[in-house]
Amino acid sequence: MRFKRSEFPEGFLFSAATSSYQIEGHGFGGAGKTHWDTFAATPGNVVRAEHGQRACDHYHRFEEDLDLARDLGLDAYRFSTSWARVMPEGRGNVNPEGLDFYDRLVDAMLERGLKPQATLYHWELPVALADLGGWRNPDLPNWFADFTEVIMGRIGDRVFSCAPINEPWCVGWLSHFMGHHAPGLRDIRATAHAMHHVLVAHGRAVQVMRGLGMKNLGAVCNFEYAQPVDNSAAAAEAAGLYDAYYNRFFLGGLFQGSYPEEMMVAFAPHMPQGWEDDFDLIQTPIDWLGLNYYTRKVIAPADGAWPAHAEVEGPLNKTQMGWEIYPEGLHHFLAWVHENYTKGLPLYVTENGMANADLLGREDTERMAYLDDHLDAAKSAIAQDVPLEGYTFWSLLDNYEWAFGYEKRFGLIHVDFDTLKRTPKASYHAIAKALSQ
Repeated sequence: MRFKRSEFPEGFLFSAATSSYQIEGHGFGGAGKTHWDTFAATPGNVVRAEHGQRACDHYHRFEEDLDLARDLGLDAYRFSTSWARVMPEGRGNVNPEGLDFYDRLVDAMLERGLKPQATLYHWELPVALADLGGWRNPDLPNWFADFTEVIMGRIGDRVFSCAPINEPWCVGWLSHFMGHHAPGLRDIRATAHAMHHVLVAHGRAVQVMRGLGMKNLGAVCNFEYAQPVDNSAAAAEAAGLYDAYYNRFFLGGLFQGSYPEEMMVAFAPHMPQGWEDDFDLIQTPIDWLGLNYYTRKVIAPADGAWPAHAEVEGPLNKTQMGWEIYPEGLHHFLAWVHENYTKGLPLYVTENGMANADLLGREDTERMAYLDDHLDAAKSAIAQDVPLEGYTFWSLLDNYEWAFGYEKRFGLIHVDFDTLKRTPKASYHAIAKALSQ
């Protein structure tokens, strides 16, 4: 690989990320059911109806996996906690086995010199709370605050950093408007409620963690570059609306106390009662912002109901997900977020990587080129005084890729999902060498 650790500022953190439901094995350790269990059990939602009951069995193999993270030369490890593992019904009773697991996991990171970067929620809502409306329910932020107090009351004294919710766009829009993720809804009112309540829950969780004396608290949002299909005003307007609900809605709430006007044209009649009064809570100060970035989308105007646009296949090389490879978008968002929203707050790339149809023994040069190009974009942003302080590979392991089951491989480490054998890929070895230089 082209990059070297020495090309980045002193103290710059290299990390790799995973998430609880995607790797742990949700059938172990007394975890409660989640809406992903029921979503996956519904025909047509997930490739081959695959689920996360065993996944990578990280629950029993975390020592081996963290050894691999250490040997890669990482400074940190980004992981998430499962609400249903800690509180099987989402409220009330706590599962001691769940708390003990995360206790052991954090201690194992520290023993290996890895800074624990925690995420409280990576999409696995307890099914008992889904029965009550899930993210549509205005009480959910308070239940999430209670979960925050339980889990961070146990491990919060040892984590390096924490963000409440991974990728609120996926929790809100992808899951409630497009229906591609659990709970699989296609309803504008559900979407408006979910997207707002996700931000309220973020604010409540940050307040709880401040009350526990925790520091280094942030937010993690995902970003996609919206490219108009042509130079027409209609295409520019369509791409602008995509940018509004994907990129600017959550940043606006977190940093400006408002939502984009072009969003509210459609959302205003469907927003929760009193939503305008929640921005002081949503804007509870944070210490950093994480950016997850993978691709761009080419957007064209279309007939039909709002938002009246469509994605068009672009000309660039694509990953196994069918996503265009566009590293310039990472540079754009780092500079744009810094200039327009965070204004000096430390930034982290909290996810970046590519899915590839990996075969054992194959030199995964495509992944190495993808990562090199995006790390070049990160270096370029740093050279322009963007306060970028870390970069995170997605993902450490091949894992359960949500609606795509186990066929999309993002990992630096190959996982045989029959035997669960871990085999580092060529990219793993190349990164280990680069991080030693």
